[in-house]
Amino acid sequence: MEALLSSTTTLQLRTKKPNSLLSKETHFNSSLFRFKINKKPNCGIQKGTFFCPISPLRIIMASSSSQAAAAPSISSIPSSMKGWVYDEYGGVDVLKIDDNVTVPEVKDDQVLIKVAAAALNPVDFKRRLGKFKATDSPLPTVPGYDVAGVVVKVGSQVKGLKEGDEVYGNINEKALEGPKQFGSLAEYTAVEEKLLALKPKNIDFAQAAGLPLAIETAYEGLERAGFSSGQSVLVLGGAGGVGSLVIQLAKHVFGASKVAATASTGKLDLLKSLGADLAIDYTKQNFEDLPDKYDVVYDAVGQGEKAVKVVKEGGSVVVLTGAVTPPGFRFVVTSNGEVLKKLNPFIESGKIKPVVDPKGPFPFSQLVEAFSYLETNRASGKVVIHPIP
Repeated sequence: MEALLSSTTTLQLRTKKPNSLLSKETHFNSSLFRFKINKKPNCGIQKGTFFCPISPLRIIMASSSSQAAAAPSISSIPSSMKGWVYDEYGGVDVLKIDDNVTVPEVKDDQVLIKVAAAALNPVDFKRRLGKFKATDSPLPTVPGYDVAGVVVKVGSQVKGLKEGDEVYGNINEKALEGPKQFGSLAEYTAVEEKLLALKPKNIDFAQAAGLPLAIETAYEGLERAGFSSGQSVLVLGGAGGVGSLVIQLAKHVFGASKVAATASTGKLDLLKSLGADLAIDYTKQNFEDLPDKYDVVYDAVGQGEKAVKVVKEGGSVVVLTGAVTPPGFRFVVTSNGEVLKKLNPFIESGKIKPVVDPKGPFPFSQLVEAFSYLETNRASGKVVIHPIP
């Protein structure tokens, strides 16, 4: 016999003696607990209260990767936290774990998030390498752009979020212009309300953490290219973090007539599962030698010179990295919680699926290994860090 109790259910344990209550009422914050009864005594749930003789009762908390630890109250938020930091630019060896990182102050338009999961992006390691140090925040730096977690404190001007809300977002409005010194690869991070959205109900924190920067980049690139229903698109690097979402957005949100994408041999089935009509194995075929032309080419891998050869006259080439050849253009994504809110229904309906690399999620203690893997450029989808202590 099993009984499933919701977060609002009150548990009372009674001994076999009449009117004898073993302990006071106990309220549980977890969303789901399983109670397994070894025999069949007179147990039951009445008016939200579970009654059972104590002797045959075992209590087992159901584990779920979608659940974070109970969020601390404001009075229990510490002044310091565990986080990954670097105090000089360089390779993965500059990353150090620190148990005494200052918990960031919350500004009036911000919320403090207890981080449940974070994800890595190419911009993270380029920033760590000092590629845009002239516009970076001061060192030492807690890295991390993508976050998913629970709101534990709100600023005085915050209107749409409250303590206890499960949220996700890209914490830096401009990726290269003064990104936050205290990023998402720590126990807490402070973020402007406008950059966040409620986490889709059907995905867990690890999946949610892998979406924000990549899906905002994919969406903004297609918009800037003027992509619209009935048009065709070729995605270079369709199995990557951004490319995997360009395929899905083009097909299921923008209404593409044809989606083609490139990947290595072992990832062609992934492209098709995401909605690609044509999966091109770049190890066996040169996409620029194929007869088809496209309204938009979305280059996520740095092949701009080849990309312009397969775009239709009047079309656009979106370039994320590498050289830009007209009619190609480059842009730096603007983080926007409204984009996430707009796309949430497509995520909750299953039309857009997060792609987390099967080697992960990586535990918090293995951030160096996660960065090293990301920098091989072989990841499928996103490299995610979960759980965060």
